[in-house]
Amino acid sequence: MSTRARVVSFVAIVVVLVVSAGVYVLREGTEVRAERAADPAAPQAPVAAIEDGPRIVFRHTGLDNEYGVVAMVPLDDPGGPRAFTGVSCDRVAARSTGASCLVTDTGIATTYEADELGPDWEPVDTSGLPGIPSRTRLSPDGSLVATTVFVSGHSYMSTGFSTATEVHEFGGGKRWGNLEKFQLVIDGEAVNPVDRNIWGVTFVDDRTFYATVGTGGTTWLVEGDLAARTLTSVSEHAECPSLSPDGSKVAFKVDVDPSRRIVWQIAVLDLATGERTLLAKGPRGLDDQVEWLDDDTLLYGMPRADDAGVTDVWSVDTTADAEPQLLIEQAWSPTVVRD
Repeated sequence: MSTRARVVSFVAIVVVLVVSAGVYVLREGTEVRAERAADPAAPQAPVAAIEDGPRIVFRHTGLDNEYGVVAMVPLDDPGGPRAFTGVSCDRVAARSTGASCLVTDTGIATTYEADELGPDWEPVDTSGLPGIPSRTRLSPDGSLVATTVFVSGHSYMSTGFSTATEVHEFGGGKRWGNLEKFQLVIDGEAVNPVDRNIWGVTFVDDRTFYATVGTGGTTWLVEGDLAARTLTSVSEHAECPSLSPDGSKVAFKVDVDPSRRIVWQIAVLDLATGERTLLAKGPRGLDDQVEWLDDDTLLYGMPRADDAGVTDVWSVDTTADAEPQLLIEQAWSPTVVRD
């Protein structure tokens, strides 16, 4: 067989495989949609009945036609009927002024994007993401957006994971780029490790934020300064921080069994005193960035062990011996909108 004939045959095979894969994806999608349609949907309420008051915004994870759609419930009735926005997100963060929505567009070639939505849930700006959506947060006034994704291709990453975290103005304005380019200061010394990873931003205001920096096998809670382009260590062994509404405390994940295997629990740091409280009865195996319900209560998502794809949002008081309570069934990625 000539070289030209071999090339033509190879191209023909590739075309057949691609078309077959596309048919398979469409068939599987149809079957999944039919399965979800057969399941009862969660009780619903009109968006207008909820969106003007304090509320919790989240990703619905019930196995029905609204799976993955952003929903909301009143802050004073989290177990009540939910209103669906019609917008699907992998991760969502919301303010009264708009929302950040990270999306995976599955297909023959999977892509990822960050959608910024106005208060009417209509798109304001869209940009591509370099990897799998992981975290997103908005500043208190909604003017800034932070995104974290999992990426590959860093030459120093032989094991573990690699991230890309960026901050930019909401609606497509100024961009500060990858936070790995900021000057890192640990224990008062400027350092430039090549193995740094940054993730889990939580904003103080339109200049200052907290985040996680991982380097040398250790994680650090750092304070970021957008104007100075610096990341300064605050406390060791902390991941995915979240600032309390009054700005006095930061909650984060802690690996309580680092010598054997990763076992996450929640800790709360008092920023004025430096006192750290470990929630001994909190969730083991947590893989979420916690959210504050109020100044004394935390929210987080947890997967169901016996129901693949379904998650629930739990709440727990910040005292050491508090018992977690189920708050919202079939929910993930919660954000509290107070105004």
